[in-house]
Amino acid sequence: MAERNLVYFVADVHLGQDSPEAAAREDRFVRFLKELPAERMQALYLLGDIWDFWYEYRDVVPRNGVRVAAEMIRLRDAGVEVCFCPGNHDIWTFSLFKELGIGYFEQPLFVNISGKEFCLGHGDLLGGATRGYARMMKLFHCRFAQRLFATLHPWLAYRMARSWAKSSRRKHAGHVFRREEEPLYKYVAGVAEQRHVDFFVFGHYHEPVDMTLPGGAKFYVLDDWSDGGTPYGVFNGSSFELRSPAGHAE
Repeated sequence: MAERNLVYFVADVHLGQDSPEAAAREDRFVRFLKELPAERMQALYLLGDIWDFWYEYRDVVPRNGVRVAAEMIRLRDAGVEVCFCPGNHDIWTFSLFKELGIGYFEQPLFVNISGKEFCLGHGDLLGGATRGYARMMKLFHCRFAQRLFATLHPWLAYRMARSWAKSSRRKHAGHVFRREEEPLYKYVAGVAEQRHVDFFVFGHYHEPVDMTLPGGAKFYVLDDWSDGGTPYGVFNGSSFELRSPAGHAE
C-alpha cells in the first residue's frame, strides 16, 4: 500500500471570473484535481479565492462550483483530508462545505504535518492593511450585511459581485510583492520570532514567493491560475516545493 505522505496546496484559482478564459480555467482546475495521486495524499489545502465570488443562499449555491465540489468530495471519499480557508473573494461560504465533509478554517492555521509545523492562510489582512480595505473586509464579515445581501435576487447579486471583483483587479493590477516591506512578510517574521514554524504558506498576492526567514523558516506564496498554468505547492513529508507547470516562472 502506498505511503500517504503528500500534501498539496492551491490558492487564487478565481473560478467563475468574468473573463474569456473562465471555462478553460475551470477545466484546468478540475483536471488538476482529477490527476492528484489520491492514494498517496494526506491532504489538500485550498487557501482562498478558489472562487472569484461565492455566496450561499439558503437554497442556492453557485453553478460554477458543482464540478469542483464533486472532485473535492471524491478526494475526501478516497481518504484525503480536504481543507478550505476563505479568501477575500469567497468569504461567504457558510454551511455547504461542512455538510459535505470539507474542513473549514479561518487564517492563520497552525498545524503539524508529518512532524513539521505549518502556518497557513489566504494572506490578506495579516500584518495589517489599508484603512479602506480593512473597512471593506469588516463589512463583508458583518452578519447584518450578509443577511441584507441575501435579500437580493441571485441574478442581480452575482452581477454586482462580478463587477466589484473586476474593479478590484483593475485597481490592484501590477502589484509586485515587496519582499521584506510587505505586511505579510512582517507578519510571518514576527510569528517566527515568537514560536517555531517550519513552513509559512499563503496565497492572495498572485505571484510565487520563496523566501527564507532570518531564523531559517521557509515562507511561500502560491501563484495564481490566471496565466494558463497549474501552480501549486506540495509537501512530501520533509520538504516543500512550489510548482508552476506552464505558468509563471518560479
